Amino acid sequence: MDSVMNFALATPEMFLLAATCFILLLDVFLGEKCRTIGYIAALGALLTTVFLVVSSYGADKTEAFNGMFVSDNMSVVLKTSVLLIVMGIFVYARPYLIDRKIFKGEFYSLSLFATLGMLIMISANTMLVIYLGLELLSLSLYALVAFRRDDGRGSEAAMKYFVLGAIASGMLLYGMSILYGLSGSIDLKGVASYVASQDIMSNLVLLFGLTFIIVGLGFKFGVAPFHMWVPDVYQGSPTPITMFLGSAPKLAAFAMTMRLLVSGMEFGSMGWQQMLIPLAVLSLVVGNIAAIAQTNIKRMLAYSTISHMGFVLLGILGASEPGYSAAMFYVITYAITALGGFAIIIILSHSGVEAENLDDLRGLNDRHPWYAFMMLLFMFSMAGVPPLVGFYAKLAILQSVVQAGFVWLAVLAVVMSVVGAFYYLRAVKLMYFDKPIQDELLRMGTGFNALLTTNGFLVIALGLFPGFLMALCVEAIRVSL
Repeated sequence: MDSVMNFALATPEMFLLAATCFILLLDVFLGEKCRTIGYIAALGALLTTVFLVVSSYGADKTEAFNGMFVSDNMSVVLKTSVLLIVMGIFVYARPYLIDRKIFKGEFYSLSLFATLGMLIMISANTMLVIYLGLELLSLSLYALVAFRRDDGRGSEAAMKYFVLGAIASGMLLYGMSILYGLSGSIDLKGVASYVASQDIMSNLVLLFGLTFIIVGLGFKFGVAPFHMWVPDVYQGSPTPITMFLGSAPKLAAFAMTMRLLVSGMEFGSMGWQQMLIPLAVLSLVVGNIAAIAQTNIKRMLAYSTISHMGFVLLGILGASEPGYSAAMFYVITYAITALGGFAIIIILSHSGVEAENLDDLRGLNDRHPWYAFMMLLFMFSMAGVPPLVGFYAKLAILQSVVQAGFVWLAVLAVVMSVVGAFYYLRAVKLMYFDKPIQDELLRMGTGFNALLTTNGFLVIALGLFPGFLMALCVEAIRVSL
């Protein structure tokens, strides 16, 4: 076969791997005085990878390496989003790392390896490659969470994340092994062919394997009841790492879910629909109600993430192209919004002091009105206030859920969104109506401010004109699945 290998299809991944190894060696030879060169090289590597990925957009769905690797429009859109978000994380993280004297090459090397793992997950076309990409991502994230070796909380968070992550990976692998044992194939097409020939609701072994896979996916999404790691890891990690955890990996988790459940088990949708419904309901209820009780802003945003991932599951469980497209739009725009929210926390964290409590937002409008306005945009978008992008994202999800016949789920989601609006509005109230605890001026570099402004502009622009991104998501889903 002339298309057995097709190395050109994996050019972005191969380039990023080579660039990451080069940056790793560069850091060894240049030393601490030249860290900025490594930072610029990391941004350059990501930008070049973006161009390599985008150049394949619009091409027909193509497979490589004996069908183990696939390139389609969905992979292009998700990879581009991941790479751009990681670039934003690097820019936002730099002043924080310098201020705490942890501006080290390991941060960029580990982040790039994690990014490579996400790209592999997005294009994986067999269960084995999905798992390899997941492990590359997970192992890099475990090290990043414990990046500050002198921080006891970070080490504790990393240990919890590692133990629970290992259990979840084992669950996922066990579910995959059951599917392999039943279908005789690790290829998603082989699995799909087997599932199509079965009555999934009467095949207990198949349901057993599917259950283990849902457990693994639930952990990677951070949805209830597999959310126990999220608040502790968000709070214990350095803020840039929390930013990383709360944004880009969610896109990879979405891609993994689409490959496994839709590409591999589309004919078994009745089975995984019934399993995703309680996960979505619990995530909406637990995430929004628990967030109200939080005084730590990172933990509040952690529970907020759980509720937002519940919305993503609502789109997926509809088992329809409109639902998948809405979920893809939601996860991309949520990552953009979360990026800006954590950027404000980085701004408030100064002189080695972590801004962790909601009280640190007090009087932000008096200290820096522009930063307060940006945070207002991000909070209102997460709350689903029109005309920001969060409103349209939730509306698209609700429409798909109603079309799928789950009206009661849509009603519950609306009620929980109203409940969730409380803790977002509380943050806005603290910024605009309370007096500041500190009077220290907040100043960041030009690049940081420019990116933050662009971030805020995107939240408005994608809310007012969502058509372009939604059309990309619709086309990606239609062509790829």
